[in-house]
Amino acid sequence: MSKIIESITDIVSLYDVFILDQWGVMHDGYKGYDHAINSVEKLIIENKKLIIISNSSKRKTSSISRLKSLGFDKNHFIEVMTSGEMIWQEIETSIYKYGNDLKNCFHIYDKSKEDGLEFRNGLEKFNFVSKVNDANFILACTPFENTEPIDYIPILKDAVDMNLLMFCANPDFVTIEKNNDKNTYCMGAIADLYDHMGGRVVILGKPSKEIYKASCKKIEDFNKSKIVAIGDSLDHDILGANNFNIDSVLISSGIHKDLFVNGPQIGLNDIKNSKKWNFTPTYVCENFIT
Repeated sequence: MSKIIESITDIVSLYDVFILDQWGVMHDGYKGYDHAINSVEKLIIENKKLIIISNSSKRKTSSISRLKSLGFDKNHFIEVMTSGEMIWQEIETSIYKYGNDLKNCFHIYDKSKEDGLEFRNGLEKFNFVSKVNDANFILACTPFENTEPIDYIPILKDAVDMNLLMFCANPDFVTIEKNNDKNTYCMGAIADLYDHMGGRVVILGKPSKEIYKASCKKIEDFNKSKIVAIGDSLDHDILGANNFNIDSVLISSGIHKDLFVNGPQIGLNDIKNSKKWNFTPTYVCENFIT
C-alpha cells in the first residue's frame, strides 16, 4: 500500500541508509536544488548513510568530482555508483564472458560533449570503429548529437543482422531538459528499441539489482529493511528498488510530473491502474525535501 508523504522527515526514523538518484531528485543537471542540498545535510546530521546511484554514462570519478559544482559535499556519500561505471568495469574486466572475439567497438556518444571520449580511457585494448558493420559489439553511452530514436533504426537493423551485443551505459529512457522543461530521450530508449528489434542488450544500471549490490558493499550491518531508495523514475528507480527488495520513494515532480497534475492520490491511482506498471512505490513525495 503506497503512502503519500509531505517530506522525507516523515520517514527518516525508519531507515538508516538512503539511496539517492541524481537528476530530478538532487539537481537539474546544472545546479543542485536548494531543498535537496539542505536535505542531504540534515540526513548527515541524523547520522544516516547516503549513497548515490545514477543512471549516468559518466564514470564514477567524474560524477564524484562534479558534486561540488552542484552544491554537494562528496564526503557526505559513502558510495557513488553510475551505470556507466558498471558497464566500463564489465567491458574492461569481464567482456570475455560474452565471447572471444569482442575487439572492435562501435561507440555511440555525443561528440559535442567534452567527456564523450573520456569513457575510452583504460579501454585501449579495443579498436574503436566508425561503422557498425565493422564492429563486434556496441558501446552505447549518449545519443549522437541532433538525433531522434528513429534515426538509429538503420544502424540497429545492421546490428541485429550481425547479432551484435550492445552494452548500454545509461539505461534511462528520458530525462528532464532544463531549457524547455520537456523530457528528452536517453540511451536507454535506443537500447529498448534494439531489444524490441531482437538485439541483445547488457544493462547493469537501474533497474538491474547489480548496481544496488555494488553500491551497498560498504554498508556494515546490512539490513534491507533499513534501506530506502529515492528517485523520480518508475521504470528505473522504483522498479530497481523493487528488484533489490527495498522500499522506495517516488519524487512526483520529476519525469512523471504529468501523472500528478491533479494531485498525488490521482497520480498514484493512475499508476496502480496502469497496464504499464505492475508495481508501486512505497511512498510518494513531491520533492526530496526534509
